[in-house]
Amino acid sequence: MSVRAIDRRQLLRRGVALAATSMLAAPAIAQARTKLRLGYLHVVAVDGHIWTGLDRGSFDREGIDFELYEFSTGPEVFEAMTRGELDVASAGGVISNYLALGRGRGFLINDIEVATAQLWARPSLGVSRLADLRGKRIATTAKTTAHIFLDRALRANNIRPSEVEIVSSSMPDAVKAFIAGEVAAVALWVPFNVAVREALPDAVKLVDASAFYPQSAVLGGWAARTDYYAGNKDVLSRIIRGWIEANDHMVRNPAAAAEALQAYYKPSRPADLTEAFRAQKLYSAREWRRLYADGTVAKWLQQVSDFFMTDAGITDALRASDYFDTKLYLAAVG
Repeated sequence: MSVRAIDRRQLLRRGVALAATSMLAAPAIAQARTKLRLGYLHVVAVDGHIWTGLDRGSFDREGIDFELYEFSTGPEVFEAMTRGELDVASAGGVISNYLALGRGRGFLINDIEVATAQLWARPSLGVSRLADLRGKRIATTAKTTAHIFLDRALRANNIRPSEVEIVSSSMPDAVKAFIAGEVAAVALWVPFNVAVREALPDAVKLVDASAFYPQSAVLGGWAARTDYYAGNKDVLSRIIRGWIEANDHMVRNPAAAAEALQAYYKPSRPADLTEAFRAQKLYSAREWRRLYADGTVAKWLQQVSDFFMTDAGITDALRASDYFDTKLYLAAVG
């Protein structure tokens, strides 16, 4: 497991405008400050809102001080939170798995991962189209957005998952295995596609998750440890308010937001970051309010939970309407 703790002073050294700068523009109102441990994946669809909010002082104005911990995969984030090492987590489609198992409480959605998941193959290893995957080894990370996407891509092309060998590991290791020729294909998420393109110019992208949208939608978002959620709803509401400001800036000014985020994703090229930014579907805070209120968010979460629970043979999982709290968001945005 790869974990990197980033404290507030480190963020300041990286040029992030936190308390000292943002408070110059903030109203002269005393704000109680809260420090909490936040785990996340370093991919635009998961931590783009975090960096945008920190850069703009959105969370700071709400009195939120994040102690940041970077992980390689969503399961690692949730396992750390389950062990009590984190208070809050931001992850991708994996939230629909762990929350259904009672490993926390969801309270905020970042985006729809429209095209973040991609399936790459190597013609030199006998795969140049989806039909060639039968009998082949495919690397991915189980219980993640990439796993959901791979299952749907296979079934959509009349290939049963049992007809391939799925090799699960952390995404960095899955990509390394693909580049080394140990597997013929890899189901990954952006930005790992960049490493594949650079190392294997002859590799081909067979399909990405946009082929299955809007019929299916995979949501990424935030969850809190169960006991932290129970005792700190006011803190979670302040996180939501900071997120709303960052989110609406990203929606209104996508080019400027992507340019500002470049500082946090070096050495990625601007074109790679723009691609990653466009691979997610963002809604304004008011649009999300409608989707929370009319049950759409719960429906999207549930369909992914159904996949994970069926795959694991679990029949007594929590429903999305029970593991995801819509009230906090609705109150904050209303």
